[in-house]
Amino acid sequence: MNLDAFEVIGGKRLQGAITPQGAKNEALQILSAVLLTSERMTISNLPAIQDVLLLIDLLQGLGVEVRKQTEDTYAFTAQDVNLDYLYTEDFRKKANRIRGSVMLIGPLLARYGKAVLPKPGGDKIGRRRLDTHLLGLEELGARFVYNEPLHYYDVSTAGRLRGKYILMDEISVTGTANVVMAAVLAEGITQIYNAACEPYVQQLCKMLNRMGAKITGVGSNLLTIEGVETLGGTAHRMLPDMIEIGSFIGLAAMTQSEITIKDAQVQELGIIPRVFERIGVQMAFRGDDIHIPAQEEYEIQTFMDGSIMTIYDAPWPGFTPDLMSILLVLAIQAKGSVLIHQKMFESRLFFVDKLIDMGAQIILCDPHRATVIGLNRRFQLRGIEMTSPDIRAGVALLIAAMSARGRSVIHNIHQIDRGYQKIDERLNKLGAEIKRL
Repeated sequence: MNLDAFEVIGGKRLQGAITPQGAKNEALQILSAVLLTSERMTISNLPAIQDVLLLIDLLQGLGVEVRKQTEDTYAFTAQDVNLDYLYTEDFRKKANRIRGSVMLIGPLLARYGKAVLPKPGGDKIGRRRLDTHLLGLEELGARFVYNEPLHYYDVSTAGRLRGKYILMDEISVTGTANVVMAAVLAEGITQIYNAACEPYVQQLCKMLNRMGAKITGVGSNLLTIEGVETLGGTAHRMLPDMIEIGSFIGLAAMTQSEITIKDAQVQELGIIPRVFERIGVQMAFRGDDIHIPAQEEYEIQTFMDGSIMTIYDAPWPGFTPDLMSILLVLAIQAKGSVLIHQKMFESRLFFVDKLIDMGAQIILCDPHRATVIGLNRRFQLRGIEMTSPDIRAGVALLIAAMSARGRSVIHNIHQIDRGYQKIDERLNKLGAEIKRL
């Protein structure tokens, strides 16, 4: 039986502590990097979510030896990689289901000189170009030939990749990571300007350096990579998922719950806590734990001249686009108004019609902007039946349903499962009432 819906009984106040899972977006890069060495790689704090398990499955199909050591720790040895698997129907089907499959190209090109890129899957949140990946790898010497009948790119190199100065055409986290992984084994020096500098890219670079790579400029938008002949093995631990941490902050305030988020690695969260404070959320930082007290009301700040607060997403160290859906839902019960400007993806606000059906006061200005007029708890949202369009909107709808009066049903929750590990079980332990249907 395929349980692909949540039944949520709303209006419950939660209490207790919750530990965030390992970072999904970091995991997809780190797992791909195990292909860069024949030596053993030990990765811990891996989240047991669909996207991660699917990528591990792809690695096993390629002949990588995978050993599960504990619930969240795996050892990988990519000694006998089977490149023929890239041309199988099984690889194409699985790679089509996960956008992270594009991350395999850089390591495969660097070490073996060939790769295959089927059309990758992932969220339907508007156009998500792969040009940055392709153009960056082409600069290093990769050739992309489209196979029309089978709908995939055959990627190859003539000999070893060669280092070059690359000006990225957009600040892409996965694009930067892919080019970095290709460049570490390239001949000569590669410079990547306009590189993404997210903590996940920093984590990847630090791990590669422990493996023997020579990367400088980590944390900046100019990375310099001196190519090496081979890389060795290492151990690596994932950061906690900043998107899950932000989701829990929003959930606590929206449902008037008292929650402590354990081991949140606060120094890696950048501007995220500050933006939630602008919506009026109170937080206490106790070492790496974040305590959110139960709040009867929270008030959206205004700008210094009194004008309406505008919150928009931007590449790191700006505010991550993955938390815009959470902020939008959080603003529904705030005191005051806010303009949410989702700049980076054009379809991520299309779930607001469900929130309006629940009683929210939201004006969708265009595909990128929505104005939320806070209810200040004058009345509770009402439970409805709805469908999750993507991972982040799915969790935002779950938060709305948990704050609502009565019963809600959220369909298409495999989208939520792609990014959040056993979210129903973990929230139920805090006092939520969520059931799979």
